[in-house]
Amino acid sequence: MERRAYRLGRRQASVDQTASSILAAASELVAGGASQLNVGAVARKAGVSRLTIYNRFGSRAGLLEALAPHRRLSPPPPGDARDALRQHLQQACSAWAANPALYRNLPAADREDNEACRALAERLAAADALRPGCSLKEAEDVLTALTTFAVFDRLHKDGRRSAAAVGEILMRLASEFLA
Repeated sequence: MERRAYRLGRRQASVDQTASSILAAASELVAGGASQLNVGAVARKAGVSRLTIYNRFGSRAGLLEALAPHRRLSPPPPGDARDALRQHLQQACSAWAANPALYRNLPAADREDNEACRALAERLAAADALRPGCSLKEAEDVLTALTTFAVFDRLHKDGRRSAAAVGEILMRLASEFLA
């Protein structure tokens, strides 16, 4: 569904404030350990109607995406496949380190977008960068496992390791399937 762009003029500040209130309420509920982010609970906490949330974010999934925009990792950048792998791992670690409590409590936080991992595995295979005997599926599966919040969280240990240090550990682990 394509949304029509409206010019709100002076109302824009009010619309932005409402969206901020909704996101703050949702973030507070999730960080507080809400096992399921309920649109009704967010609406009550933000002082808006459920319809306002649906109009602004489209769905519960849209609200979650706005709450944690880095939840879905972007496709790896063009260039050297190994550099793209390193950048992909660092991007994930930086996003998670910004608010681990939020990601820890987000529903299904470990189900990252497999498309980026698949694309990265394909690039590594095309560059002949996979070790002999490593299938494309194996590389994709290992990348998917390495780019879960649960793995990051275990290695990050609430900040005892920096996001960059965790990224380097993940890169060393990933190197096991590289040529």
